[in-house]
Amino acid sequence: MSISKNVEAPADKAEAPQETIGGQSVANPPAIIEPPAVAKLPALIPPVKTMRRKQHWLRPGLLIFVVLLAAIGGGYWWLHPRPGLPPGIASGNGRLDADEIDIDTKFAGRIAKLFADEGDLTKAGEVLAKMDTQDVEAQLKQSQALILQAQEALNAANATLDQQKSLVLYAQQEIARTQALVGKGFATKEQLDSRTQLLVAAAAGQRAAEDAVRGSRDALDAATHAAEVYQADIADASLVSPRDGRIEYRIANVGEVLPAGGKVFTILDTAYVYMDIYLPTESAGRVKLGSDARVVLDAYPTRAFPAKVVFVAAQAQFTPKTVETQAERDVLMFRVRVRINPELLLAHTADVRSGLPGMAYVQTDPKVVWPATLRADASK
Repeated sequence: MSISKNVEAPADKAEAPQETIGGQSVANPPAIIEPPAVAKLPALIPPVKTMRRKQHWLRPGLLIFVVLLAAIGGGYWWLHPRPGLPPGIASGNGRLDADEIDIDTKFAGRIAKLFADEGDLTKAGEVLAKMDTQDVEAQLKQSQALILQAQEALNAANATLDQQKSLVLYAQQEIARTQALVGKGFATKEQLDSRTQLLVAAAAGQRAAEDAVRGSRDALDAATHAAEVYQADIADASLVSPRDGRIEYRIANVGEVLPAGGKVFTILDTAYVYMDIYLPTESAGRVKLGSDARVVLDAYPTRAFPAKVVFVAAQAQFTPKTVETQAERDVLMFRVRVRINPELLLAHTADVRSGLPGMAYVQTDPKVVWPATLRADASK
């Protein structure tokens, strides 16, 4: 049985268009999927107004950064002035240095104690370290025992000498009496010869006793000197500072065994502080030993430390890399050393540190007056 149903298309709808695909007509072609509207996509690119706003804020920030750099540079220039120097004064840059003193061991040994460390200020004669001296102390005790033994031997030798001297005196008296008796006929010549032989024997014994005394005295002196050597070794085991200064390096530690001459500390002699600068031939040729100078450190730009020229190189050389400008390093220069006044350093020992950069000004003409910023009273 078949059931048919007529479906009528709505009258208000137009007939579906037909398309031809592959030479055949298709009544209902597949629908074309349109892409989503652009307005529905997420906004991946920021609006132009936002980018312009960021550029608007970037320009003031860059301007502020440039202003800060200019202010820092101006402040540095203000704190580190470079006034014009009058003719007769030469200048050069350098670094502050001090004589280094190595505190070494005299003998091989083990470090027992350390009493100082890096950066400490030291006084002349202050004990900085002590080496182990147990073996030396034992040898000292042995020498002291030998001293006692030699002293006893010397006492015995002196007693023997006194005895021999008395025998010689007695023999001399016997000979004198016998000679008198022989002249009167109360003694024989044989008796006189016997007394004479006794005197010779006593004299020989006295000489032997004197030799024994000298030997005992020499043995006592040898034992005494040996003890003094050991005492000196014990004293040398205490490492002391030879000068007032500051400990720059501590090279060894407690318990380490060092050879003879092993370094324990390096000290900066704060009484000998100097700066090496390099001057051209024109200026160096007029600098004399003992010429007046000034040292101005970057750390203390308003203070001029009085100094004296203590060395002028005899031969020109290339300046080292520590000189700031390439142009100055390309010229042959003379090394000049200026030493800061030691009396002034006594009041500023705590401020002296090796390596501080600065400027040194040298007077090439003694008649030139120092500028106000470089006068000696500026350092007070």
